[in-house]
Amino acid sequence: MPELPVSLFVIEGWLPLVFAVVMALSMLAYVVLDGYDLGVGILLEQADDVSQRDTMIASIGPFWDANETWLVLGVGILLVAFPAAHGVILGHLYLPVALMLLSLSLRGVAFDFRAKAQSAYRPLWNRVFAVGSVLASWAQGYMLGQLITGFSNEIEANFFSALIGLCLIAAYRLLGAGWLIMKTEGALQLKAVTWVKASLGWTGLGVVAISIATPWVSARIFDKWFGFPNVLILLPVPLLTAVLFALTARSVAHLPARLSKGVTGGSGVPFGCTVGIFLLSFCGLGYSLFPWLVIEKLTIWQAATATESLLVIFYGVVVVFPVIIGYTVYAYRVFWGKATTLSY
Repeated sequence: MPELPVSLFVIEGWLPLVFAVVMALSMLAYVVLDGYDLGVGILLEQADDVSQRDTMIASIGPFWDANETWLVLGVGILLVAFPAAHGVILGHLYLPVALMLLSLSLRGVAFDFRAKAQSAYRPLWNRVFAVGSVLASWAQGYMLGQLITGFSNEIEANFFSALIGLCLIAAYRLLGAGWLIMKTEGALQLKAVTWVKASLGWTGLGVVAISIATPWVSARIFDKWFGFPNVLILLPVPLLTAVLFALTARSVAHLPARLSKGVTGGSGVPFGCTVGIFLLSFCGLGYSLFPWLVIEKLTIWQAATATESLLVIFYGVVVVFPVIIGYTVYAYRVFWGKATTLSY
């Protein structure tokens, strides 16, 4: 068999890493962007009246469908660039993935039908949208728990995954409430402040649970975090996360008084801090898992497809990735500002 040129060996080393980074960024973008509109959906049935629900839907209307593009891109890269890992991960997560897809489909149907249904049926589609948001969020949290525990079928692992599902519901709820504080006014904005306060505890529990469980399941991950001098270098990550939680709590404690005086400055702090919490948590999880796609089983290089195939896919990603980023930035720029009441 002829030997491959040295340049191809170099490409074989860095190309899977590039795809892993793009996949990670896609999933982070999905968690933050679709996370807040899932959070708004979770909160929908807790609004006081029809007008508030319509305003909540209007706040995510221009964005929610495009936000899911990042999930398609992330899973698509997993399929075409890391087929071995795709088979293992999706094979173990068949049921929660099916639940997530069904729930996201329910959300899409409910979003369109509530706008076209007669007034008497609109509450039904509101409930379907809310239920779809809750189930999709829980399924994603359960999948995250399973990934961290190495797809274990033990009772403790399933309980942990179910707990992370509940905590992710709270985290998306926190994101959604922060989004509504930025995008709405009046009674709904003040109600969103109370939703932030109610979501902080469960979100913090999820962060702590993942931080404890991840090094627990692997001695290598434990050494990466607690070996010297790593423990000192990485100490700012949990400290900054704690600071962001404290800033969020402090912000919502003072917001009602500020808003009642007509002072709108600082209304973006809860959402910004929550995005920061997600970003730090994601970076910590990425550091823990790297270079594994399946803990202690498959690295990104072991799971990668042939280098020649990766090169072909790479050219497609070079075109598609900037287009998605550009469209997303443009959409948020055009539709930025306070949400207004829907009219049909």
